Amino acid sequence: MVELSAKTPCDGLVPTTIGAITLSEMQVEVMTSVAPYIGKGQAVSDHLRAAHGVGFPDPGQALFGDGGQVIWFGRNLAVLLGAAPDEKLSTLAALTDQGDAWAVVRLAGVGAEEVLARLVPVDLRPGQFDPGQTLRTELAHMAASITRLSDGAFQIMVFRSMAQTLIHDLKSAMEAVAARG
Repeated sequence: MVELSAKTPCDGLVPTTIGAITLSEMQVEVMTSVAPYIGKGQAVSDHLRAAHGVGFPDPGQALFGDGGQVIWFGRNLAVLLGAAPDEKLSTLAALTDQGDAWAVVRLAGVGAEEVLARLVPVDLRPGQFDPGQTLRTELAHMAASITRLSDGAFQIMVFRSMAQTLIHDLKSAMEAVAARG
């Protein structure tokens, strides 16, 4: 009989450190998209604040609370990471389990901005893209969500099917930045 075992999207590909930059997979047990029903935006925000310590994010904003992380993901759309939504939220918003759909990695270290500058068409330097800011953009040729966690640290999300390509592209950029230094 065949034995099946669950694997994470980046299983066997990371962690890796090149120069001063480390790339690692972030384990996200629960991920749910939250799309408020028409006219329920404030109620969703209030409910998230009560249940998770943070409300519904403004565009370009990622909020971090004790009960999870809520990231802006598009017009009237956010993603709740790290905590399961309770049943009452489903009366206020369309909820969709995204747990197996995304690969989530952390890129951190001196030069992380330089690595991303080789792959994304936006300015991610401090002062232009600060902790708690997030965006949806293209990374190389993939659709991605990038959130600045702190100075020199980013959370990057791509579709699970693109995990190997993401790791390859990030490692290539990390090697190029390390070769310069």
